[in-house]
Amino acid sequence: MIKLYERYPILNKIMGKIEEAFREMIDCYLRGGKILLAGNGGSAADCDHIVGELMKGFLKKRPITKEKAELMKENNPATSEELISSLQCGLPAISLPALCALNSAFSNDCNAEFIYAQAVMALGRSEDLLIAISTSGNSKNVCRAADTAKALGIKVIALTGDGGGRLAEIADVTVAVPEKETYKVQELHLPVYHYLCAGVEAHFFKE
Repeated sequence: MIKLYERYPILNKIMGKIEEAFREMIDCYLRGGKILLAGNGGSAADCDHIVGELMKGFLKKRPITKEKAELMKENNPATSEELISSLQCGLPAISLPALCALNSAFSNDCNAEFIYAQAVMALGRSEDLLIAISTSGNSKNVCRAADTAKALGIKVIALTGDGGGRLAEIADVTVAVPEKETYKVQELHLPVYHYLCAGVEAHFFKE
């Protein structure tokens, strides 16, 4: 497990919020949900990064289980051992900034402030979880996505800088790292979400 609080003692002051976010991610997957992520610029890249850690092995290999392999072969007898051995178990997650066609089409036709809100509207289900990333906590399109998530009964984790901005008023859990400058906030976001992804992986994949 990543030793987050030893390596980044500045985060000890928000340990409770980080652990609360961890529990929300676990609960989301236990109830059969998926994680949606929204952010802009560097935070959009963080959304993609988190998806990469969740959808394939991060610190563990996550081989297909025997039971899953048998089901795959039952569904498709042509399923080869090569296919099974080449794949890994994943935890479903979608980076909303990566939906280029949807986002550009919506921005062209409608108010761009609502691009992520539209994606949440189309993809979101009550068992899901939205991780809203904004260094200021005030990014309008991210806040609109969080508002929409709450209206659909979807839990929201905000990953922000000090203070939390408007997202702190909306989110169920706000992880507000103790920095204000954008690049310094982003420097702390990365170890936080690495810790969260590693913890979730360890919970669901014991090998």
